[in-house]
Amino acid sequence: MSLSSHLKYLEELTTNAKQVQDNLLEEILRVNGNTEYLRHFLHGSSNKESFKKNVPVVTYDDVNPYIERVAKGEPSNVITGETITNFLLSSGTSGGKQKIFPVNNKYIDGVRKGKVMTFLNTRPLSTTPSGLPIAPLSTSFLMSDYFKNLPSKCYVSPDEVILCVDNKQNMYCHLLCGLVQREEVVSISAAFASYLVQAIQFLETHWNELCGNIRSGCISEWITDPGCRDSVSVILGGPNPELAYMIEHECSQKSWEGMITRLWPNSKFIQTIVTGQMSQYIPILEFYSNKLPLVSPRYASSETIFGVNLNPLCKPQDVSYTFLPNMSYFEFLLVDEANNDEIVELVNVKLGCFYEPLVTNNFGLCRYRMGDILQVTGFYNSAPQFRFVRRKGMVLSVNVEVTTEQDILKALNHAGLVLESSALMLMGFTCYVDISTFPGHYVFYWELKAKSFNGIVKLDNKVMVECCCVIEESFDVLYRKLRTKYGSIGALEIRVVAQGTFDSLMEYFISKGASTSQYKTPICINAPQGLAILEDKVLARFFSDKSPPL
Repeated sequence: MSLSSHLKYLEELTTNAKQVQDNLLEEILRVNGNTEYLRHFLHGSSNKESFKKNVPVVTYDDVNPYIERVAKGEPSNVITGETITNFLLSSGTSGGKQKIFPVNNKYIDGVRKGKVMTFLNTRPLSTTPSGLPIAPLSTSFLMSDYFKNLPSKCYVSPDEVILCVDNKQNMYCHLLCGLVQREEVVSISAAFASYLVQAIQFLETHWNELCGNIRSGCISEWITDPGCRDSVSVILGGPNPELAYMIEHECSQKSWEGMITRLWPNSKFIQTIVTGQMSQYIPILEFYSNKLPLVSPRYASSETIFGVNLNPLCKPQDVSYTFLPNMSYFEFLLVDEANNDEIVELVNVKLGCFYEPLVTNNFGLCRYRMGDILQVTGFYNSAPQFRFVRRKGMVLSVNVEVTTEQDILKALNHAGLVLESSALMLMGFTCYVDISTFPGHYVFYWELKAKSFNGIVKLDNKVMVECCCVIEESFDVLYRKLRTKYGSIGALEIRVVAQGTFDSLMEYFISKGASTSQYKTPICINAPQGLAILEDKVLARFFSDKSPPL
């Protein structure tokens, strides 16, 4: 389809959002109405009114027994009228545990991209007891026929690199291909901002070796994946000492500020998710990219595609997603303590209100609670636009206060301004409530880095204590009252950990099944093994030295 055809189709979808949604629900109930799951509630009926009256709102724990039965070999019609061909695996790092969702490969599709250095990778497939494949959404897409039929010129890396399951070899080859073709790179992409930051850190530790490969025209011996060796050797194309010298000259400078545009001078934007908990990486990416536009193109998950960003060059804090009414049947649970049972349809949400989306899709999820909190920011024709606010339930609490993901990220933005005075960057964080002390208190684990390349992190006690105080001052009035007036919350603590600690934490979660490219550092951590990794790397501890003002 041409661009004009896509735009015309978008206009039709969003103008007729209610009719598109009603037709989609009718089709889903026609296909799935006789499944074992829906028969319990619909008793043969398949109209919208019966669906809304009788089918309950559910969480993953409610539908997991049905999904597990199909995974173990029972017929797909336990939960869906579609034939299940494979299962998508969630990352498990934001919601606390990994989940599998049934799909059919015919629905896996993508968006054609231009010439781009994209940090794509896959992980080895696992299977259900019945033999159906399980993989993260990214791996399922990369192994789909759609991706295989994309023209290779879309990416600087060949398919053999993208499909390499060894994370280190994959990353190294992506960077090597990108450096050799640096003049052709017009954009840089990764699924999440955190993974792009990992790529930059990898470049910082491997640029000398990469330059050696470019100078000699030969790839390092430790790259043992045959597909990577053969395909990347073709791209190297022989010795290139001039390019190697240029890259060495840039990478050996004292500061890496603007390094992305220095190495890839024709890059116009960075495409990655920078909303929600990924917003913590915005200052880091702006530092390394000379503030190239950060584009968050779509809002999607293992459960469904929700919407697209129709203003891709907007500021990261202004990103909103226009919901696509043909993706799934969407309902919305109003996030309002006074009326938290009100459910509205897609076209009936109200501007400024907060909602949790409910998803009904082709593969057995019915009125499924996503656990995301969204705010309505506007409408495109009759289709609402939402900004991602936070994940539901990701909170800190010592007493009766509730400190949300949004509260934490706002406070860290304020503390980041204090860090600027010490020329330090916050590279990673997580937090938890320490109730081993009385009163309990909030603990933040921070990994810091000097802005000068290979610079030593010098911790200024005054600056770090001020960061503690600024975070507390940023929290809501209930936190501040409990902390200052009643003394029922202890002084906030920052524990600075050694560089590489959050890489070790990521490796732990990946060893438990998380996908490398989909991994998100948990904002709040409770896993004992994860806390043990962090505690083992603590270099220094700082506490707020004053109570926050009321």
